[in-house]
Amino acid sequence: MTRVILTGASGFIAQHTLAPLLARGYEIHAPVRQIPAQSIPGVVWHQVDLLDPMAVTNLMVQVRPHSLLHMAWYVAHGHYWRAPENLAWVQASLHLIQQFWAAGGQRVVCAGTCAEYDWRHGYCVEQVTPTVPQLLYGTAKHALQTLLSVYATQQQLSFAWGRIFFLYGPHEPPARFVASIIQALLNGQPAPCSHGHQVRDLLYVHDVADAFVTLLASDVQGPVNIGSGQPISLGEVAEQIGQMIGRPDLIQLGARPTPLDDPPFLVASVQRLHHEVGWQPSYRLHQGVEATIAWWRSRER
Repeated sequence: MTRVILTGASGFIAQHTLAPLLARGYEIHAPVRQIPAQSIPGVVWHQVDLLDPMAVTNLMVQVRPHSLLHMAWYVAHGHYWRAPENLAWVQASLHLIQQFWAAGGQRVVCAGTCAEYDWRHGYCVEQVTPTVPQLLYGTAKHALQTLLSVYATQQQLSFAWGRIFFLYGPHEPPARFVASIIQALLNGQPAPCSHGHQVRDLLYVHDVADAFVTLLASDVQGPVNIGSGQPISLGEVAEQIGQMIGRPDLIQLGARPTPLDDPPFLVASVQRLHHEVGWQPSYRLHQGVEATIAWWRSRER
């Protein structure tokens, strides 16, 4: 049984990696600030603050993991793009991975972001599209990826970096695009949106999590885009949600201003993900949206 440390296990994406990790036979060790009340067979919780260097060192010595799936970061909605906490997480992540290697770790996969790319190019291809991040979040992630790529080569550490595009699904922060529209419509309230012409790449969170676990189990190295590869306008997504809930009249496209720096087109190339990692999504957009609506309905009961 392969022993893995999963960081961020209580977060939006990482909590969905638990099931696929267990299905692949991993023994999961999850450092969290507060241990959940409900135990999960095959998951060992550790009360650890990842920003505490000594606690991280002790964790690695205790667990001696083979693999590390690093999903933890500062992601407070509306704040993380420019937050100084990004710098603390670069430092903490470097220490985490150094201690992982020192404890005999072999395989690392980290969560990156499409914000590392130069969004003026629109269609993003690993090792081709320039990485020119505009905000601190993307800059911090890309700096970490650059440092770890060299470190991993030097230390002969297997290392991959999953660049997440746009996602949605159960446990999504309620102020995010899909979640906010669903909640408004379920409550019979208008859902004001921008013009909706922006084209994006959306992937259901269960698929995002499964892609990361598949990447971890592979020997693929370097950056890999985690996306659907399917362009769709935000207006189409909003209208689809309206039709599914039966309240298309509440979708108000153009009611909100569109930020001047909002890119018109941002979609992932998923050739590496499909052909090298060997992963394919399980959910089409309408299936993921249906499941997300059902989850939000269940929360209202």
